[in-house]
Amino acid sequence: MSALKRLIRTAFDYLEAVLDRLFGSNWNPIAHLGALGFFFYWIVAASGIYLYIFFDTGVVNAYASVEALTREQWYAGGILRSFHRYASDAMVLIMAVHIVREFALDRLRGARWFTWFTGVPILWFVYASGITGYWLVWDKLAQYVAVATTELLDTLPIFGPSIAGNFLAPESLDDRFFTLMAFLHIAIPLILLFVLWIHLQRLSRPEVNPPKRLAAGALAMLLVLSILKPAVSHAPANLAEVPTVLNLDWFYLVVYPLFDRWGGWPVWGLLFGGSLLLAVLPWLPRLRQAGPATVDLENCNGCGRCQEDCPYAAVIMGRRTDRRPFRQQAVVDPDLCVRCGICVGACPTATPFRRASALVPGIDLADNWLRGVRERTDAAAATLSGTARILVFACRHGADTGGLAGCRASAAAVALPCVAALPPSFIDYALSRGKADGIVLSGCRDGDCYNRFGDRWLTLRLARERDPRLRARVPRERILRVGAAPIHGARLAAAVDAFAEAIAGAGEEAPARH
Repeated sequence: MSALKRLIRTAFDYLEAVLDRLFGSNWNPIAHLGALGFFFYWIVAASGIYLYIFFDTGVVNAYASVEALTREQWYAGGILRSFHRYASDAMVLIMAVHIVREFALDRLRGARWFTWFTGVPILWFVYASGITGYWLVWDKLAQYVAVATTELLDTLPIFGPSIAGNFLAPESLDDRFFTLMAFLHIAIPLILLFVLWIHLQRLSRPEVNPPKRLAAGALAMLLVLSILKPAVSHAPANLAEVPTVLNLDWFYLVVYPLFDRWGGWPVWGLLFGGSLLLAVLPWLPRLRQAGPATVDLENCNGCGRCQEDCPYAAVIMGRRTDRRPFRQQAVVDPDLCVRCGICVGACPTATPFRRASALVPGIDLADNWLRGVRERTDAAAATLSGTARILVFACRHGADTGGLAGCRASAAAVALPCVAALPPSFIDYALSRGKADGIVLSGCRDGDCYNRFGDRWLTLRLARERDPRLRARVPRERILRVGAAPIHGARLAAAVDAFAEAIAGAGEEAPARH
């Protein structure tokens, strides 16, 4: 399983590198899949409302009303029908890519299981809403989908009289059935929206709107596609005839050819088995990890920075349980904590300068993690030599640091679960204590932090715009930020070498101190 994830992630890394060059890292669509899914949902909803205004739910007039929208009102109804169709397909495509990518990044186990698990019913609701939409057009394709769907449902022993019996002859279908389909096509997306809300409950500040330029590009793409290849109907449905030649929408209707070839039970086995497999993936195998973040009340002053910075809403502020003169204390929900360490990087008491007392911050990861970071920093610094010693604090989800061994510069790396887990005071500590001449902060690919907000919080802390701020005495020119994917280890090594040369050059030009 791990090998498969690495293979898929490597493929995504190369794809994202290409898209970075085309769109720029801030507007790379792969980094905004969830937000794009929501964006296409709202396009489907808005266009559907307009189409429904002119739609006739009767069996006789349904097809004619859709044709009138498409032909006579091509400038509005026709365009919006195409928007409705292609945005639905785009939502399915985005959803599929999002699932595969989250699987490859292993963002489904541990505390993340809930978000993944609640995504499974979203699949069913998306497909159910799409299939009911096909029925309403009531052309040859709708007839095929309706008959095949009802026959597939009749396979299950949970319905009474045969549902497919409603499509045996023209006179067996009436307007009430069509009204029911219209109701389902409206109700299911509303239920889907509620499930999407549940899906995001364990995320802090979920991204539901893509960047404006990316949204504008998506709209332009839909408009061009709608003009060049407008959505059109097949011939009108006729229950007295069996449809033979159809133009299937493979995004939604891939199951139906399988049903024609295999029959009902194998298809249900595939659908239920696939859903069950997706649902249990977070526990295949079960994630083994260190304990969650813990709070030390002796050092917690209830400032709330850890709560503000946690990307997963795992930290809340509760009433004080000791007698210290503070109103609040941090409280960690172990079921939500992903051990990213961002809360530690936000804590004002997480400073390596402490020597008179043990390095125990107000909040820390298991086994005195921050003290271990200081020890590893000291050990890494002790291996450096020369006039441009570079200490690299590297996110384990970013560029591979193995290539640093081939650097011309003297460089050593300290691994972190996220670059934002490093308190800015560690940068001050390494530079002011002469442990390094330059600091490189190597994070995830720009614009796509594995832990959602890590690179953003770190950037703001370095710019002294977010607590805890980098102290003004720290020379900013001695700090380099590098954002790169795991496949870009050579890029990181080259950046370190260039940075070391710049530092060495600056040192040679500086006047001697007496």
